[in-house]
Amino acid sequence: MDVLHSIDWLYSVLGFGVGLLVGMTGVGGGSLMTPLLILLFGIHPATAVGTDLLYASATKTAGTLIHGLHQTIEWRVVGLLALGSLPMTALTLFVLSKLDLHGASAGDFITFVLGIALLLTAVALIFRAQIVTLYARHIGDLAPRQTAYLTAAVGAGLGVLVSLSSVGAGAIGVTALILLYPRLPTVRIVGSDIAHAVPLTLVAGIGHWMIGSIDAHLLGSLLVGSLPGIVLGSTLSARVPDVVLRLSLAATLLLVGGRLVF
Repeated sequence: MDVLHSIDWLYSVLGFGVGLLVGMTGVGGGSLMTPLLILLFGIHPATAVGTDLLYASATKTAGTLIHGLHQTIEWRVVGLLALGSLPMTALTLFVLSKLDLHGASAGDFITFVLGIALLLTAVALIFRAQIVTLYARHIGDLAPRQTAYLTAAVGAGLGVLVSLSSVGAGAIGVTALILLYPRLPTVRIVGSDIAHAVPLTLVAGIGHWMIGSIDAHLLGSLLVGSLPGIVLGSTLSARVPDVVLRLSLAATLLLVGGRLVF
């Protein structure tokens, strides 16, 4: 009973709603969870980002296990992404540790970066097909070594973006991998992106915990709602047209991202 009383059920309801959408769309929870915590509940941006990173690592681990059992993970791609992301995550967290992370200036900066990340995610969702076509027309296939270098570079960019905003490892990461690996089946691209998100969000989340930007009570309450939400959302995803889900989510991200930036 003490455990039940310690849970904030309002946050659990939020976790369920976000988990439901994540299960239906496949887009990372940070795109939805972090801005909602900031805008609706007044959580400080640094705490919202840090808590969401550990929340994401827990939920992505379950997804990775499922993809691993179905052998839909390209581990070489995961390794190349991590080669770039983990050092940049560590460097970004080191810089953050030298700042007054809970001050007004840091909060404003994190909010701005989060807004930009949400707008980029919305663009990736809406124009993914056009981006892929344009890339194929003007760049096309790259040599294996070039692809490897660019994959590590994408990982480095995601490391910085995710550490600052908790956003980027979903739609942005998948879009980049589609461009770099056009012959790889989509399910393996999604599986590889999810698998890479586990060490990325875990390292970033532990770093935020070490610098004091994690709310353990908030994290537990969110997970209570989000895990069943993801299961239900995954079940419902096949019944809702993909284009409706993507455009609805993109419109939401545009509104929220614009609200945070402007």
